[in-house]
Amino acid sequence: MNLQVRPDFAHLGQLAACRLCGAGLKHSFVDLGMSPLCESFLKADELDAMEPYFPLHALICDRCFLVQLKQVVNPQHIFQDYAYFSSYSTSWVAHAKSYCEMIAKRLGLGTASLVVELASNDGYLLQHFLPLGVPVLGIEPAMNVAQIAIEKGIATITEFFGVALAKRLAADGKRADLIAGNNVLAQVPDLNDFVAGMVILLKPEGVITLEFPHLEKLIAEIQFDTIYHEHFSYFSFITIEAMAERHRLKLIDVEELTTHGGSLRLFVCQQNSHHVELASVKTLRDEERQAGLHVIAGYAGFEAKCQGVRQAFLAFLNQAKAQGKTVAAYGAAAKGNTFLNYCGVTARDIVCVADLSAAKQGKLLPGSGVPVVAPAELMSRKPDYVVVLPWNLVDEISGQLTGIRAWGGQFVTAIPALKVF
Repeated sequence: MNLQVRPDFAHLGQLAACRLCGAGLKHSFVDLGMSPLCESFLKADELDAMEPYFPLHALICDRCFLVQLKQVVNPQHIFQDYAYFSSYSTSWVAHAKSYCEMIAKRLGLGTASLVVELASNDGYLLQHFLPLGVPVLGIEPAMNVAQIAIEKGIATITEFFGVALAKRLAADGKRADLIAGNNVLAQVPDLNDFVAGMVILLKPEGVITLEFPHLEKLIAEIQFDTIYHEHFSYFSFITIEAMAERHRLKLIDVEELTTHGGSLRLFVCQQNSHHVELASVKTLRDEERQAGLHVIAGYAGFEAKCQGVRQAFLAFLNQAKAQGKTVAAYGAAAKGNTFLNYCGVTARDIVCVADLSAAKQGKLLPGSGVPVVAPAELMSRKPDYVVVLPWNLVDEISGQLTGIRAWGGQFVTAIPALKVF
């Protein structure tokens, strides 16, 4: 692989002010160096090509406390042809099904309702409303994954969502009883346009649910690998509350979830609706203040902790190599690519990474150049160690790969601390 890569600024924009409140940005949260786009997998004949790298540096706003990337990549460049298909994670599909059943009952959704999902991917979530008789509409800019949803019978618009699209839908008589946004808010470069669009699309008594990895958990458990170019922003409850107030929305409930290493599910509605705020809102607000997320000092020292995780993992790889042990990985996930590139890992360190996605198999991980193989090939290679890169799915993955114990293989996770088991 040609390691003399250069930063490609053709698709890069410099963030001069906070993308939510407009305040100047002067506080660094963590600088992860230069990294390629985490979902831009390489073909074998691209191995010696000069790969575009981009700065991966997150800053923190001292007014609304939004953590955000300093330089941003054009979303058209990232999401036009996307390599992530939600349905490949069985636990995530089960999570989506449970949500649909819960929210349909809670809101009394039926045949006269409309559910709109923003960033609906391959229909992993909306498909569960169909047996309930609830009309749905997906909005998904990545045409390759949207096509999978369309083939499932899920009406899908292949555009980026914002005020312009929301106005067109509202003018056509399409307003939502429920807007679902699971792990999409982080991927929105223009937050205010996106949220203003939701306000237009939402019925007066409608509800928005937003799910996203919780910044408090990211800091506490050193989850720096969830920072990558596809995620422009990282949210605390405090920041979301500021965003809601800015757009005349109110938070009425919150659930703390285990997904993605610790996420929030927020329930949001129009400020003048009849929905009332539940006690969970104050509880989480107080929890975040106790964690110091309302002051800049609460974000200090995170980069040093990331460096400690990197040092421990590199020490593990060096020891394995000295002992003649083979190290492979499982899960060609975005977070894994951030992690491997931050650590400077290559195919000399990790022989392959297995993944269920046929779209990724036969390709190489961006940056590190580790080949992606089918799980069956990983099992035939019989590695001594399997590093589970999507550590949030470690129970699911280790359960699928129990056969590695037959030859004495062991699983490894690196975050929040190195663990061999």
